[in-house]
Amino acid sequence: MSVVELLSDYTIQNVVAGAALLGLVSGVLGSFAVLRQQSLLGDTMSHAALPGVCLGFIIAGTRDIGSILLGALATGALAALVMLLLTRMSRLKTDAGLGITLSVFFAMGVVLLTHIQGMNNASQGGLDAFLFGQAAATLRSDLWIMGGITAVALLLVAALWKEFKLVSFDPEFATSLGMPVAWLEVLLTVMVALAVVVGLQMVGVVLMAAMIIAPAVAARQWSRRLEDMVLLAALIGVAGGIFGALLSALSRGLATGPLIILSVSSVVLVSMTVAPERGFLWEALRRVRARRRLRYQQVLTTLYRLAVHHDDPVYPSEQGMLDTYHGLRTRAVLSQLERRGLAEWQASPHGEPGPARRWVLTPAGIAEAERVLDALGREDA
Repeated sequence: MSVVELLSDYTIQNVVAGAALLGLVSGVLGSFAVLRQQSLLGDTMSHAALPGVCLGFIIAGTRDIGSILLGALATGALAALVMLLLTRMSRLKTDAGLGITLSVFFAMGVVLLTHIQGMNNASQGGLDAFLFGQAAATLRSDLWIMGGITAVALLLVAALWKEFKLVSFDPEFATSLGMPVAWLEVLLTVMVALAVVVGLQMVGVVLMAAMIIAPAVAARQWSRRLEDMVLLAALIGVAGGIFGALLSALSRGLATGPLIILSVSSVVLVSMTVAPERGFLWEALRRVRARRRLRYQQVLTTLYRLAVHHDDPVYPSEQGMLDTYHGLRTRAVLSQLERRGLAEWQASPHGEPGPARRWVLTPAGIAEAERVLDALGREDA
């Protein structure tokens, strides 16, 4: 099936559009959650949405998406407020408050779901799909609801950009300026609940936490400014959502929600590996360079200290002795010093090869050693 034929399918159009909306709102709002060190917030509210899904079904008496999403928003926001109260009015840490809230609300959701399954209501079929999502069931009317929620969330972010930015980075300073920090934090938390509501149909309660966190984490690896991070997180979320949806359509049998999460998570893995200055490869390269620089400085200063100790600026030090002193082969470092004109070797007076070579610092080497020791002394001070 060609791409044109694929995208002309009504169901696939709905799934792709829904995945794009989910990625957009998750990337934007997840950035603030990650920066506020509340990565588990999405997990808590996604699990807390389950009782809202059940209550929405019970009240409406049918599987009406509007009622279900409204119920999910209500219980998700309630869970967020409970978490804030627990952490502000007790000695509980944020992670403990999140864990308690998640467990209690999810347990309530499972109880309500079990109760609904015991009801004689033919509309209950497929309600448990909200646990893992059922993207193929997305209708055009569902997209309008998801799009409206996304638009509200993005408009709030745009209107309160400066306030959200300050609260995320320096809430104490925001308080000193007279900003209603508590209300802004509540609003941010409720907005994350909006993102969770958008994703329930696509990826479900269980996987929604990853959708909130993953795009923001990947974007954080590549950006230094909040503006860049939010924009990049939105792009990663949209791209990952669309790619996962199309991959599911091509595979014919693989669930859409998990493929969306895997697509976004693969971007996180790549970002954490190769992102400039923050990726694992860059960190490994920095460590290798640091070890080489340290070994270089150690050998250089050892030659200098031996010369000072013997009161002889051209005191020859045997390579074998240097190997023994440092517990490693110093030939590569000595060759580097030689290439830089900081040291030169002299043959053994007995003409012995290899380790019997003796090394002498040049005037430039003495000056470099003094500079290194002076810099190390300032660091220790």
